[in-house]
Amino acid sequence: MATVNDNYLKLKAGYLFPEIARRVNAFAEANPDAKIIRLGIGDVTEPLPEACRTAMIDAVAEMGDRSTFKGYGPEQGYSWLREKIAARDFQALGCEVDASEIFISDGSKCDTGNILDIFGNDNTIAVTDPVYPVYVDTNVMAGHTGVANDKGEFEGLVYLPITAENNFTASLPTEKVDLIYLCFPNNPTGAVASKEHLKAWVDYALANNSIIFFDAAYEAFITDADIPHSIYEIEGARQCAIEFRSFSKTAGFTGTRCAFTVVPKNLTAKAADGSDVELWKLWNRRQSTKFNGVSYIVQRAAEAVYSPEGDAQVKALVNFYMENAKIIREKLTDAGLSVYGGVNAPYVWVKTPSGLSSWDFFDKLLHTVNVVGTPGSGFGAAGEGYFRISAFNSRENVEEAMRRIVDKFKV
Repeated sequence: MATVNDNYLKLKAGYLFPEIARRVNAFAEANPDAKIIRLGIGDVTEPLPEACRTAMIDAVAEMGDRSTFKGYGPEQGYSWLREKIAARDFQALGCEVDASEIFISDGSKCDTGNILDIFGNDNTIAVTDPVYPVYVDTNVMAGHTGVANDKGEFEGLVYLPITAENNFTASLPTEKVDLIYLCFPNNPTGAVASKEHLKAWVDYALANNSIIFFDAAYEAFITDADIPHSIYEIEGARQCAIEFRSFSKTAGFTGTRCAFTVVPKNLTAKAADGSDVELWKLWNRRQSTKFNGVSYIVQRAAEAVYSPEGDAQVKALVNFYMENAKIIREKLTDAGLSVYGGVNAPYVWVKTPSGLSSWDFFDKLLHTVNVVGTPGSGFGAAGEGYFRISAFNSRENVEEAMRRIVDKFKV
């Protein structure tokens, strides 16, 4: 008789965003005339940069000619894209990252989950709280946890609360952990980590033979010149960190799908016999076996991000969303709400008013002003009493949503 992976059954509640969609769809069906503004899921709304669209059109034309047609590409990604990424995103910052250490993929969400394939089941894993749900849920699915308690915390994970008191950056673990998930600029709080803070994490990882999974999907939104864009700006990080990047929010590729992961060739972890194993080789083996690569057309579009035209267009796109974030932050602050983030990240983290729970505030916003955000408790127990608002939307929608919220909730 066929059996299932019982670990999935530990995930009692639906994944956060499908649950949001369920509630919104139910409200919309009952209120068909309601003009709902969605500032919940961090999905982009503006068109792909023209340089990327042009590159895709040219690539499609190539696919129609036998002499330039492309079939299977290299699983690790085309060298011409990886070389540009290495030069522009890392070497320009003084980071020692080679093109051969870059793996092109179809999304950081996939990579941060799939990376677990190359690690053992007996690692002690640390996550921040609140946290991007994928980090937790994929560990549950892989059997790395026990069951969840009443607060939704899974047995076997080490939770590191990030709060207003510690500037949403998390203190180092008081116990030894093996795998550490860090996301900066942070999703959902919008916080950033200074060089000093990241150096403390790198020093901890080196001292404890830990591996840091560094999710830098939102690095393009950093506005402060002294905030690191890559963990490889920190001395020693090549010996303890894997970095994840994405074109999704930076260049509007959420529906186009292109990202990349950096695995330094000198990065190792222990085998069962105590020997050191190069993680690059394991990740290369995993990708070559389970992944056929990102399409040629999409990789040409990603390459165009690094052209002079593409660079200018992407910066304009990032600036557009950051202006949205500024409007959200300032309007909600003027309304008397406690607001965090929105300066170096496209997310604004709001303390719910009047002692409302995260989901109660979600329902109140949806039903009274027809605005959708994301309940902070969906990101972890420490997110209770907070609410995430995304800057990814049109200017018209952002301004209208803020008008509605301020009119209703001004303190």
